[in-house]
Amino acid sequence: MKKKLPGKSGIILKADWEIDILRKANSIVAKVLQMLKGQLSEGITTYELDKLAENEIKKCGGSPAFKGYKGYPASLCISINEEVVHGIPKKDKVLKSGDLVSMDIGVVYDGYVGDAALSATVGAPSKEAADLIAVTEGALIKGITQARPKNRLGDISHAIQRHVENAGYSVVKQFVGHGIGKSLHEPPEIPNFGRKGRGPVLKPGMVLAIEPMVNIGSGDVKILDDGWTAVTADGSLSAHFEHSVAITKKGPVILSVPD
Repeated sequence: MKKKLPGKSGIILKADWEIDILRKANSIVAKVLQMLKGQLSEGITTYELDKLAENEIKKCGGSPAFKGYKGYPASLCISINEEVVHGIPKKDKVLKSGDLVSMDIGVVYDGYVGDAALSATVGAPSKEAADLIAVTEGALIKGITQARPKNRLGDISHAIQRHVENAGYSVVKQFVGHGIGKSLHEPPEIPNFGRKGRGPVLKPGMVLAIEPMVNIGSGDVKILDDGWTAVTADGSLSAHFEHSVAITKKGPVILSVPD
């Protein structure tokens, strides 16, 4: 049975059996992301990658969580170079060698949602792209280590921001992580910036989608005319990593890993 924390937070604590289902949903996400990463090559279109993702999700017994969500037209969010998040797959969007590609996937399995993202390059990365990817993934890990009982939500946010800014980069403040369960987006919102010791107390049973988005330049973004694709305001490269994480009595458990 789902429980809500006291007060107005609306945060839903998941039972162990629910976390087991969320683990399965997220394992499908992880499998699809790794498959897509292996398909990144010069000449492939983002539309082709979207179709590969959707077919693999269905093959694994899930359904796409993003397709149709608030009108989003595809199963995969795929963002290239200066695109931050929510890039729409297109038949005429062809990948080139050196492109930095961020892929975000959601899967519904048995009524529960998995969500994760990663960034990679087409072929060998430039030093600029490699460093950005390493810092962004490192920021995610720093945030996850703070996702333990008795800490506060701000401890996650602060750890991410400190890691990114110490490396000389900027966190995107316009988009945030989120709780996840039967809905793709549940309370609480998880900013990638903040102060230690602030926000809700973290408790076993919380499941959080933690997702730093990091820009080489300014953290400012703008939305393109398609109403979805967010790009860096200054045209600099951006990277994005995400895991769905369960908070347990023993600490954080990453759910979005392959079986």
